[in-house]
Amino acid sequence: MNVHFIAIGGSAMHNLAIALHNKGYQVTGSDDEIFEPSKSRLNAKGILPDTYGWFPEKINPNLDAIVLGMHAKADNPELLKAQELGLKIYSYPEFLYEQSKHKTRVVIGGSHGKTTITSMILHVMHYHNIDVDYMVGAQLEGFDVMVKLTETNDFIVLEGDEYLSSPIDRRPKFHLYKPNIALLSGIAWDHINVFPTYENYVQQFQIFVDSIVDGGSITYNEEDPEVKRVVEASPNAIRKLPYHTPDYTVDNGQTLLETPEGPLPIEVFGKHNLNNLAGAKWICQHMNIHEDDFYEAIATFKGASKRLEKIAESKTSVAYKDFAHSPSKVEATTNAVKEQYPNRTVVACLELHSYSSLNAEFLKEYKGALDAANVAVVFYSPHAVEIKKLKEVTHEQIANAFERDDLIIYTNPDDFKNFLFSQNFDNKALLLMSSGNYGGLDFNEVKGLIG
Repeated sequence: MNVHFIAIGGSAMHNLAIALHNKGYQVTGSDDEIFEPSKSRLNAKGILPDTYGWFPEKINPNLDAIVLGMHAKADNPELLKAQELGLKIYSYPEFLYEQSKHKTRVVIGGSHGKTTITSMILHVMHYHNIDVDYMVGAQLEGFDVMVKLTETNDFIVLEGDEYLSSPIDRRPKFHLYKPNIALLSGIAWDHINVFPTYENYVQQFQIFVDSIVDGGSITYNEEDPEVKRVVEASPNAIRKLPYHTPDYTVDNGQTLLETPEGPLPIEVFGKHNLNNLAGAKWICQHMNIHEDDFYEAIATFKGASKRLEKIAESKTSVAYKDFAHSPSKVEATTNAVKEQYPNRTVVACLELHSYSSLNAEFLKEYKGALDAANVAVVFYSPHAVEIKKLKEVTHEQIANAFERDDLIIYTNPDDFKNFLFSQNFDNKALLLMSSGNYGGLDFNEVKGLIG
């Protein structure tokens, strides 16, 4: 099968391209820019484009499928040529469904927690040498790719993103997978550039629940009122299976999960991660993993990349980085670190980097998000606001939004770095939350702060 990728360099797209190459497909692609690690990984497989740019001459009737990435625009010259020739054009999620329509599709959805839950499930399967197809949005320890597709595996585990499918398909990705087994972890307004109202955002999850196939199941976090309402109101003929945060204790920086066999030391921590673990356990049991086998495997799970990832530790200090940027994630992550290290000063640094977080109207959603931190710092780049063509965001707006009088705010990367490197981190826990890098912060240098 000959497949061409328009915008092959994206995180999701290049992983799918590699998965198809590994499956024996003929894969080609184009992009106007490709960064690391996509560049090296495509090159290692011999499918890195020779020249960057868009080349309509690459599009010909011999192609069996075109996969269109979100980075491309609706007037992309290769896309226009494919439409002119009447070729089959798939969005990323459409193609994944096409590859898995004869499998049991397990889809993990939610505003937060979906990457971690998907990663937990895959870790358990890998631990017990059970081969499954999958797509996950983070690099996992023990896995060389983020997408795996085979002809033989019965199950496919898919991280169900609610963002749009492609430039010409404005449906959320997770509407296209038609799950047999689904999970919904939480609903907290996000992506306001696409879903301008809270009601419109919640509606996408209602459609997701209704898209589960007849006789399927939804495992859902009953502690989230919106999730509970959406799932229980759905008329879909499916099994509805609630889960909740299991009992646990924290002893001297070690989280112990209560199990039928007694307390189990685990690597992850924080109420939100224990809640994620409960959801993952039920999904694994749907996939024929016994409860005891789940506990044995999950004890060694260290977390998904950039999700409460420990980057440095000494006897008296520790540093974590986390992808958290939406209000609910920021609050859950900050609370988790404070709970894990109650006797240490928690220094929580948040970069407002996404479209939603830099929107003046959305900022009020951050009320209380950093309350658990002893020292709370917010960094944002006025230049990033300009690039996103948003209204100016002021210090006063941010201070008012977080409702914290002692909030420290930086807009200059050097000033933020100077603050960080002037701190004595003895008996402290540093938490760096961002989907960016604070205007060029070298995280390897940060490791040196933890003596």
